[in-house]
Amino acid sequence: MQTQFSPTQLADPAMASSEGVIRKCVHCGFCTATCPTYVLLGDELDSPRGRIYLIKDMLENDRKPSAEVVKHVDRCLSCLSCMTTCPSGVNYMHLVDHARAYIHDHYDRPWHERLLRNILAWVLPDPGRFRLALTAAKLARPVAPLFARVTMLKPLVAMLALAPRNLPKRARQRSSSVPGAKGRVALLQGCAEPVLRPEFQAATVRLLNRSGYDVVFANGEGCCGSLVHHMGREDEGRAAARRNVDAWTREIEAGGLTAIIVTTSGCGTTIKDYGFMLRDEEAYAEKAARVSALAQDISEFLAEADLPTGDGRGLTVAYHSACSLQHGQKVTDAPKRLLGGAGYVVRTPVEAHLCCGSAGTYNILQPEIAGQLGDRKAANLARLDADVIATGNIGCAMQIGSRIGVPVVHTVELLDWATGGPVPPQLAGRFANNHG
Repeated sequence: MQTQFSPTQLADPAMASSEGVIRKCVHCGFCTATCPTYVLLGDELDSPRGRIYLIKDMLENDRKPSAEVVKHVDRCLSCLSCMTTCPSGVNYMHLVDHARAYIHDHYDRPWHERLLRNILAWVLPDPGRFRLALTAAKLARPVAPLFARVTMLKPLVAMLALAPRNLPKRARQRSSSVPGAKGRVALLQGCAEPVLRPEFQAATVRLLNRSGYDVVFANGEGCCGSLVHHMGREDEGRAAARRNVDAWTREIEAGGLTAIIVTTSGCGTTIKDYGFMLRDEEAYAEKAARVSALAQDISEFLAEADLPTGDGRGLTVAYHSACSLQHGQKVTDAPKRLLGGAGYVVRTPVEAHLCCGSAGTYNILQPEIAGQLGDRKAANLARLDADVIATGNIGCAMQIGSRIGVPVVHTVELLDWATGGPVPPQLAGRFANNHG
């Protein structure tokens, strides 16, 4: 695609990066076939190609974002399915992230949208605040039908619908070592996942120890920054990246790290991009690139580890591949190979490339589209007639779990169970007696 950015514009590293991305687009339209919003809405402007046109016009002409442009950019899930499909190597992720940051800096959203986004950015990255908010949600749930009548309150209704009725006990994150360890790994502590499903990390620690690795939790680490980053709050996203780079660098220098393990694939995609996010910061560019190189999804790491032989107890597993894992990180076969190797029968649904609609805060900010995608995904998974659904992302687990009667667990929970760990809590009532 031909561009006409000025030399002054291209002096800005973010603008230069976006110009390079736009120039790679050849208008082929392959991306439209795999874009969830285009599949649902059929609007060219709700496809990656259409959004690239809108973003090009906005950036190239230094335009103040219009409500129409913001609407179509906001509707993007950042599922990155288009990047898997694109034959030209267009890095749509970096382009849409820049567009969101530009919109955040130059567009005046209605007051209620600003308020909601500020609340999400303040609450979700902090486990303590998030737990408190979920507790409050239990009290507010009875009045949700009243909120549903007011358009601007629909995101609040979506939040209440997603909130679990009962929260698990607060889990303690402890470093764990094994005799004669093969290596030492840092496990991302996370923000939403340990509040909603602490069993994910507990199973991960057991699996890593069983595979011969010491596990550490880095002091000073916090939210990976993906939630605020994808809301266009670039300063906050970079601050989170710097904080974590510092925390993991201390661990690297103190005892070395074989890998930085991530159990939420949405976080993993962002951490693997820290090198790009901080590329222009002299004090962090090299350290961030090193952290990104060490980051691995737990399934990616376990695929190269020596797991004990597993007993899948004859269970059939429907595997849901999170977009951030299959499209963002290009990790596609490892989880299925691991589950199959552990003795499970693995099935995948039709339209496995399409997003479930979770996408960070998307199911709150765009509840109607997210709801349609969630229902579509749940229906496709239900057709597999599986005993359990496995995924590698907490957002997907919550989005799908609220729409289907089949238990939804993390892949690592099934691997842990098959190799000597306890029954996953979501399965305890169903399979403890028959498949113990």
